[in-house]
Amino acid sequence: MIASADKPIVDVQNLHTHFPVKRGLLKRTVAQLRAVDGVSFSIMPGKTLGLVGESGCGKSTVGRSILRLIAATSGTVHFDGHDVLNADRKTMQQLRRQMQIVFQDPVGSLNPRMTVGRIIGEPIAYHGLARGSELTDRVANLLNRVGLSPDHARRYPHEFSGGQRQRIGIARALSLEPRFIVCDEPVSALDVSIQSQILNLLNDLQDELGLSYLFIAHNLAVVEQFCDEVAVMYLGRIVEQADRDTLYRNPLHPYTKALLSAAPNPDPHPKNKKQRILLTGEMPSPIVPLHTEPTYPPMATDADLVPDADRVIRLPREKLLDRPPMQPVAGEPGHFVSMAAGLE
Repeated sequence: MIASADKPIVDVQNLHTHFPVKRGLLKRTVAQLRAVDGVSFSIMPGKTLGLVGESGCGKSTVGRSILRLIAATSGTVHFDGHDVLNADRKTMQQLRRQMQIVFQDPVGSLNPRMTVGRIIGEPIAYHGLARGSELTDRVANLLNRVGLSPDHARRYPHEFSGGQRQRIGIARALSLEPRFIVCDEPVSALDVSIQSQILNLLNDLQDELGLSYLFIAHNLAVVEQFCDEVAVMYLGRIVEQADRDTLYRNPLHPYTKALLSAAPNPDPHPKNKKQRILLTGEMPSPIVPLHTEPTYPPMATDADLVPDADRVIRLPREKLLDRPPMQPVAGEPGHFVSMAAGLE
C-alpha cells in the first residue's frame, strides 16, 4: 500500500503515554507520570517534522510510542491507514518493516558482541528478505550507501568513531527499506563537524528514497536546517506548530520565544543581539496524583515579557504550565499555538 501524496503517512491524534508511580510496601500506584499528555500531529510523505523541546519534555517517548516500543495509554496512531496501536502481531510485524528508528546513542544502540555485518543483516534475515551471498551483498550495498566500506562488515562497533557508529545505525534502519524513520536526536552525541555530515546523509537518503522523518532534537539550529515543519513540545504537550519559516519568523508562544532566544547568534554585532528570555524556577514535574487534575496559574502574556535593567527577560516556568487547546493563528495557515493571543 503506497501512501497518497495528499494524505499523511503518519497521523497521531491525542496520544497519551503515562507511567504508574508506585510507592509503599505493597507498591500501590499512587500517581501517574504523564510523559505524553495529548499530542497530535501528522507527517506528509517525503517530509520531515521536527519535534523540539527541553530534555524531559516527552519527545523521545512520543517517537517510541508511535513505533510501539513503549505502550501508549490512549490515543490513535495511523501509519498509511493502518491502526498501529491496535494492530495484531502479524500486522505489526509487517508494519515494522516500514517504520524504523535511529537512536540517539550510537554506542549503546549497537550490540558490542556482534559484527557490523551481523547487526545490519539480522533484520534482513529475520524478515526473510535475503540469505547467503545475497544477504552479504545487501549489507555491502547498505554500507556503501551510508558512506562506509563493505570491508567494515567484519569489524565490531568499538572499532569505529561516533559518527561512523551512527552511520551503522542508519544503515540498520534502512535495511528493511522503510518509508518512515524516527530520528531520535541522531546528532546530539556527535561533534559539530560530524553532525553536518550525518544531516547531509539523512537529507540525501530522503531525496533518494522518499523517506518521511520524525526528527527529535533540542538544537534549534539543526532543526531550522533540516526540517519542513516544527512542533514545539513542553511538559508532555505540543504548544506551537508551524512550517519552519513561519515558526522562526513569528514565534508566538512564550516557550517558543525562550527556546529561540537561547540559540547562538552567528553575527556578534551588537545591533544584531537577540532579546534573551531566561526561564526561571525549577523544571515542573509531570507526576500527577491519581484521580486529580492539576490547576495552573494564568499563562504568560506580553506583560510578562518585559526586559529588566540588563535587557534580559526572566520568565517563571510556572507561567507556562497552563496549556490550552491548540488554536489556528489568524492569517497564517498551518500555524497553531496553545494560547489566545493573536488568534481569531
